[in-house]
Amino acid sequence: MMQELELKALWETSNERLEESLNIPQSVEIKRSRLQHYVASMKPLKIFATLVGCLWVGVGTYVLSNLFLNSFEQTSGFFLVSAALQVLITLIALIVYIHQLIGIYNINLSATILKTQRDLVSLKTSTLWVTRILFLQLPLWTTFYWNVSMLENGNWFLWILQGTVTMLFTITAVWLFFNIKYENRNKKWFRLIFNGKEWTPLMESMELLNKIKLLEN
Repeated sequence: MMQELELKALWETSNERLEESLNIPQSVEIKRSRLQHYVASMKPLKIFATLVGCLWVGVGTYVLSNLFLNSFEQTSGFFLVSAALQVLITLIALIVYIHQLIGIYNINLSATILKTQRDLVSLKTSTLWVTRILFLQLPLWTTFYWNVSMLENGNWFLWILQGTVTMLFTITAVWLFFNIKYENRNKKWFRLIFNGKEWTPLMESMELLNKIKLLEN
């Protein structure tokens, strides 16, 4: 892993030196080409997340509709509420992902630097928000299997264990919701969450755009 990072750093340094040896128009053109590559690399994961979100919302809505219409009295209220909230949160995230995809496909790299910067900042903000929203599902994974029998026939140990798990998941979800922000991007836990094809190319794009701006000014 260390060798891979060192090779990547060496490769990037070599590219920077090569670009510095070129004149400004050539250097800008190369950077714009790399910028286009970074923007395009974000599309596959966004498309995959959108498809999975559509499937999850579609199946969830179908199952919940059948339960409400055909077996409402026999179904645990905890399950219905937990599942309904999960579907709702996923639907909100799905809308954000669709908005992001439209935004990515509409990014015009030949437009002004300021316009492209605004598009990337909007994408960055929505990426942070959709992650915060999705983490709100955490406590729901600890409540959907609750039922009246468990509450009536359970013992103190079971209640304390279940309550502790749900409380920890809730605290984690709330903490992440309020702490997932750009100012924390260099912290280890943040990088652990956002290290991937959805965030890294976005940061590379913003950094590259700043370099293009400096060259053109």
